[in-house]
Amino acid sequence: MKIVLWLVMPLFLFALSVENGGVYALEVKKDSVVRLDKKSIPLMKVKKRYVAFIPIDYKTKSKKICVNIINLNSKREVCIDVKKANYKKEYIKVQNSKVHPSKKVLNRIYKEYIEAKRIYKRVTKKQYWEKPFILPIHSKITSYYGNARIFNHTLKSFHTGTDFRAKIGTPIKAANDGVVVIAKDRYYAGGSVVIDHGEGLYSCYYHLSKILVKKGQKVKRGEIVGLSGRSGRVNGPHLHFTIELYNHAVNPLEFIKKINSLFKS
Repeated sequence: MKIVLWLVMPLFLFALSVENGGVYALEVKKDSVVRLDKKSIPLMKVKKRYVAFIPIDYKTKSKKICVNIINLNSKREVCIDVKKANYKKEYIKVQNSKVHPSKKVLNRIYKEYIEAKRIYKRVTKKQYWEKPFILPIHSKITSYYGNARIFNHTLKSFHTGTDFRAKIGTPIKAANDGVVVIAKDRYYAGGSVVIDHGEGLYSCYYHLSKILVKKGQKVKRGEIVGLSGRSGRVNGPHLHFTIELYNHAVNPLEFIKKINSLFKS
């Protein structure tokens, strides 16, 4: 069985390492079953190739992750070395209510969290996209994925996406074809649009001032889904862009670079 591996660009075809928060791309035969921790990873079709995208969780403590590739007459294990990324720290000042919410608000936050997690765990058995992915906006990046975040010197978290500078009212584009599964205001994320691209892949657009799509609506790559804003937990207007892959928030810039490189090679 012929296996071709990518890390970031085709130049690194046989690299067997990836940073935490990254994505590993593994090309296999159409009839292959790819398993990680006893869970099957769906195959996505890129042109005429079949690729399993392996999300490396940001919080993973493993130094090696092994994937099983099963065909009709063979079984093979591919092990990936996980390297700890050098993510930076950010100190952010926001409204105190966004750091210490009331009990009533905590109940809302919990419901929104559970709703999102249920969606991200769902694997739609259809791939809606066929073309390369695009960025929702072309602007200066103000905060990268993975940065450790300290709000008002107390609340710690990590940045699950990439922030783009965007004055209020800037049009935000869908990264690719899909179906809208969230289109509403949320406490932390503010005006939110989440698109299901199929096979366990989702793109998220947060802090919008206006939402221009509805839940259940089909959207095309490049379609305007909303306008940027400063809603939710923010200290200024911007767009927060996240990629969720099988319930793991992964580095969106790396994912797009990696998946788009497959269209070129």
